[in-house]
Amino acid sequence: MLLSIILQAATDLTPLVKFGAALGASIAVVGASIGIGRIGGSAMEAIARQPESAGDIRSNMIVAAALIEGVAFFAVVLCLLALFV
Repeated sequence: MLLSIILQAATDLTPLVKFGAALGASIAVVGASIGIGRIGGSAMEAIARQPESAGDIRSNMIVAAALIEGVAFFAVVLCLLALFV
């Protein structure tokens, strides 16, 4: 009895789940792009201030950008799972 009520409520919310998944994926992508842009801008300022440490700054920038991209990709995959499952 309770399971059928829960199943009926879940099928009624299907359009909202799709909208939420699309909204979540878009927020994850926009947030990641803003974060990577800020990392790049800050790295360029740091290299302009201390050109002798450009290699260290660049490698740290690449690692940080890769971590942000990984988290964004994970969020998008979770949103797609919510959308299709």
